[in-house]
Amino acid sequence: MDSIREKVAEFFRNNGMDHERIDMDASVKAFLLEMERGLRGEPSSLQMLPTHIDVEKEIPVETPVIVLDAGGTNFRAATIHFGRDGKPIIENYEKFPMPGIHRELTKEEFFTTMAGYMRNVMESSSLIGFCFSYPAEIFPNKDGKLLEFSKEIKAPEVVGQLIGTNLLEAIRATGYREEKRVVILNDTVATLLAGRAAFMNRIFDTFIGFILGTGTNSSYIERNSNIIKCRDLDHTRRQIINLEAGNFRKISRGKIDIDFDVTMINPGQYTFEKMISGAYFGVLCLVTLREAAREKGLISRACRDELRKLETLGTSEVNLFLENPWSRDNPLGATVGRGDESDAIALYHIIDGLIERAAKLTAINLSSVVIKSGKGENPCRPVCITAEGSTFYGLKTLKTRVECYLRRYLSERYYEIVNVDNATLIGAAIAGLTN
Repeated sequence: MDSIREKVAEFFRNNGMDHERIDMDASVKAFLLEMERGLRGEPSSLQMLPTHIDVEKEIPVETPVIVLDAGGTNFRAATIHFGRDGKPIIENYEKFPMPGIHRELTKEEFFTTMAGYMRNVMESSSLIGFCFSYPAEIFPNKDGKLLEFSKEIKAPEVVGQLIGTNLLEAIRATGYREEKRVVILNDTVATLLAGRAAFMNRIFDTFIGFILGTGTNSSYIERNSNIIKCRDLDHTRRQIINLEAGNFRKISRGKIDIDFDVTMINPGQYTFEKMISGAYFGVLCLVTLREAAREKGLISRACRDELRKLETLGTSEVNLFLENPWSRDNPLGATVGRGDESDAIALYHIIDGLIERAAKLTAINLSSVVIKSGKGENPCRPVCITAEGSTFYGLKTLKTRVECYLRRYLSERYYEIVNVDNATLIGAAIAGLTN
């Protein structure tokens, strides 16, 4: 077994995919420098998008708001109001496929589909909090212009369009005439807001929102005076910044990463996200396994032939293999069943190596944001990191490994990772009610 692990380690080193080649300290410094450049409006892989949303407003009670959540896989719609005890009450919840995930849509089709998804909540409120999980330039009126799609969404005509304005036009086209106000925000911003609302009885130094699901991103609270690229801000106030962290490019990629990126619909973009997030991780595992099958003596011919037959591989299917490598109910389990036990061990070590690297990369993101916040030096006032995402919580051992890296690197900072159920919906509700 040790010889298989050593062969896998050599394979990773030869292809530049090993986590050891990623220098944690140098990577955090590079991440922080990109953050500063983004705030100054200089060329940077981190867009550092101002949201014009602060965290200082009171949440009105017993006031309903329509909430929408456009994620990487699903589109969710519901209504929410907050009771007098401050707890959110979610009603009329429905889930649909995200427009553009299965086929390319025109601009009209994209927004008409979304308006159709709202049919059961349309009359519930004149306020809409819309969690739109894609990079958008947010304006002071809280509308947002889509900058680009990630997560393989296929609706190119929507890029450059105002999300809120076009949604309202699509709503009016259905025959609905009541005026509505839409607040656009990112999923990490919504997650941050939900964390703050869920722990009002706790004293935290600051709040961070973090997503690692279909995609990955993070947000934090910044002083307006540090947002140099925006000249008309009130320097006495603060607001949430959306990093668009999945686009970070100052990180060492391996040969397989680079070859894999070329096959995507957006090569060269969101390369960090493609190394760790759920939309890509399963396929990256498959590509890496196929490349490993070329190595002499690492994977048997029978297993190699079965790997070639797999057209794709989901991150959830990778996780099923890790949980039970011998189950024929998942594609990889069936694949190693055609070979011998050494194949199962080799596949496990290869996937495990990619998870170790993903954990280190995730810790680089989180460490950088904690340090940039300037908070967390008082153990009685830790940083609250509200984390959301099926990959972060569901991929075997990932969260535990991330925490190990954070404990070592942030040894002089204090933080707490928390989970809030339906965080993006709740955060969208807070934004819709307070802006």
